[in-house]
Amino acid sequence: MAALNSLSILAFALLALSAPLAVVAGDPDILTDFVVPEPVLGIPFNVTSDYFTFHGFRGSFNRSAPPHESFNVTKASMAEFPALNGQSVSYAALSFPPGSVNPTHTHPRASELLLLLRGALAVGFVDTAGKLYTQDLAAGDMFVFPKGTVHWQCNQGSGPAFALSGFGSAAAGLVSVPVTVFGTGIDDTVLAKSFKTDVPTVQKLKAALTPPPKTA
Repeated sequence: MAALNSLSILAFALLALSAPLAVVAGDPDILTDFVVPEPVLGIPFNVTSDYFTFHGFRGSFNRSAPPHESFNVTKASMAEFPALNGQSVSYAALSFPPGSVNPTHTHPRASELLLLLRGALAVGFVDTAGKLYTQDLAAGDMFVFPKGTVHWQCNQGSGPAFALSGFGSAAAGLVSVPVTVFGTGIDDTVLAKSFKTDVPTVQKLKAALTPPPKTA
């Protein structure tokens, strides 16, 4: 029980301390209608309507496909859809099986506007003053997560949920709070003192969030 209380206190402290530390930036303006990819081997890129078309969400909207077993996100950012370069916009399709969660994270370069299409979600964010805002959403509801704030979504219902998120950046970026704090090798003592807990508690969290080493 004591270990559980330590983990709960640590989780709330993590949210409160992480929000003010968010680093934000924005997309630069461009002086053309769109950005043409660089030539390959000296051959200019042939821009057609296909360049401005993205098919990657077809699987996400296929309701006859097998459901995901855990939270799943399909991105349409500049990396997946190069035509977004310079357009300051991108999308993500979010699929939530019952009981799943999109863990606490931030987008340092964009706000997020979530539209819930199916199911129900509990969502929330923490502002830079440490105030918590939460809401229960039904299909058709929208919720905005301000730029750079720590936020999450959780499906607490008995059925699946599906949402679309729009971002005000072609590359909004994603900083996972749990992985960044406990999965990147920060010294155990530093974390224990930062969150007023003990090293064994920190090590348990690190063990859960650090991927196992790859074997040959």
